[in-house]
Amino acid sequence: MLLPFLPGPVPVQTTTSSLEGRLVGPEVEAPAVLVAAAREAHVNKPSVCTADELHRVAVADSDWSLALWRYTPSPKAERRNHPLLLLSGIGTNAIGFDLAPESSFARYLSNQGFDTWILELRGAGLSTLVGESREVKKPFKAMSDRVGTNGVLPAESPSTVISGTLVETFIPSVKGKRMVVESDDAQSVSKLSETSTRLFQKLSRLKLSGVFEERQNFSIASQIRDLSRRHVNIIKEGQWTISPPLFDLKEVFLTLLDDFQKQLDLILKYNWDFDHHMKEDVPAAMEYIRTLCKPKDGKLLAIGHSMGGILLYAMLSQSGSEGRDSGLASVITLASSLDFTSSKSSLKLLLPLASEMKDIPLNQVDPAQALNVPVIPLGALLAAAHPLMSRPPYVLSWLTSLVSAQKIPPESLEKLVLNNFGTVSSKLLLQLTTAFQEGGLRDRNGTFFYKHHLHKSNVPVLAIAGDRDGVCPPEAVYETVKHIPGNLVTYKVFGEPDGPHYGHYDLVGGPSAADQVHPCLSKFLIHHDMA
Repeated sequence: MLLPFLPGPVPVQTTTSSLEGRLVGPEVEAPAVLVAAAREAHVNKPSVCTADELHRVAVADSDWSLALWRYTPSPKAERRNHPLLLLSGIGTNAIGFDLAPESSFARYLSNQGFDTWILELRGAGLSTLVGESREVKKPFKAMSDRVGTNGVLPAESPSTVISGTLVETFIPSVKGKRMVVESDDAQSVSKLSETSTRLFQKLSRLKLSGVFEERQNFSIASQIRDLSRRHVNIIKEGQWTISPPLFDLKEVFLTLLDDFQKQLDLILKYNWDFDHHMKEDVPAAMEYIRTLCKPKDGKLLAIGHSMGGILLYAMLSQSGSEGRDSGLASVITLASSLDFTSSKSSLKLLLPLASEMKDIPLNQVDPAQALNVPVIPLGALLAAAHPLMSRPPYVLSWLTSLVSAQKIPPESLEKLVLNNFGTVSSKLLLQLTTAFQEGGLRDRNGTFFYKHHLHKSNVPVLAIAGDRDGVCPPEAVYETVKHIPGNLVTYKVFGEPDGPHYGHYDLVGGPSAADQVHPCLSKFLIHHDMA
């Protein structure tokens, strides 16, 4: 299909050098509170944020403050009519869109004159809960460096594994040595009692607030019984301690209680699904950008990679079904689909889970029971795997091919793997597994199939696929594209028989993207920015 571009330049509009003028143009004024917020965003941002500004937007009826990375338009470029919103994939932050100066997706677009914004969804990057510290988390670099070339952590401390939703710590046994009873452990007993009391008070508050469903109540109750048995066993042991370098049994139990409290916090913090992102996070960000930038028609341009594109498809479907304006002037999706059933996606590993959950409405599924954990520490898992992906004997080198089919510079690949991924809510993952079931992705109630309403949208779409994308293959992308009216959609696969080839991330930041992919996207955006 050919891109229906119109010739001719966009009329140049003069911008002012002041912050207020750069926000909304000289013909309108931004609300004073937003101008003040923009000034603060320009000054107060952590070093990890490579954007020009870092903004924060509150999500209604939630405790989340979302991070928005802003790349202001180059003063040398033509003035554009619409701001541009970028959405990344599951469990990722803004870094993937700005991985290196020579391949920065966000910088390329801002240099084309687009006021470019990257949204970090709840739980990602610099987005925080109200009251939560905004201190930037340390990257997984240190953890990766501790892993040897064989992928084994040094045996410098007891190992920990996840069992159910409780972290268990295994203590080395001592043979031939009698454990000595400590005489002055009154303080430890007091600490133990205080910790236990705080935990059960917290459980009572959570129960009264209706956080836990019936299945979760059973799971939590099982863990409480397990903790109680451990408590009794420690008391029966006479509250013995083990001489250094081993660990005090009382401290072990305190650690277990602390870990359990952290698990409760995880259930509370990561208590969201795909619909929360689509119906709350993205609209909140769009409204903030719209208010600050004041596009004349009130619309934004948007690009979504992977789950980011899925979110945009779902928004077009939902708004089309309801007969309302989506607020989007045009949409570009990169390696995204609402239906993976006909493809050979590597995500087929989720099929057993999808099959098991297919007859249960998602709002009745307990993620902790379905996946044994309330969250998936994607970032930590990839950080642990990185040495085996990048060092001899390259046991997990096949994971690299899922990210890229091109030779990404080692330092950029390391930055991507170690810094771009975070923790994923199990509820989110469970809802996304419906994309592998008949009818494709559906809402949390299981009654609204997003792809079935795409034909009702009136927004132009450019759908891009990579020829060697093992996560979202071209056939998966086309499975969604065919539901969009033909006069509104353009479908293109990047990759040539003799190369370069394009994997899942290559469309955003692969070595060839700046020369081949980015100009195509810019041309589409400029055309629809003029319309």
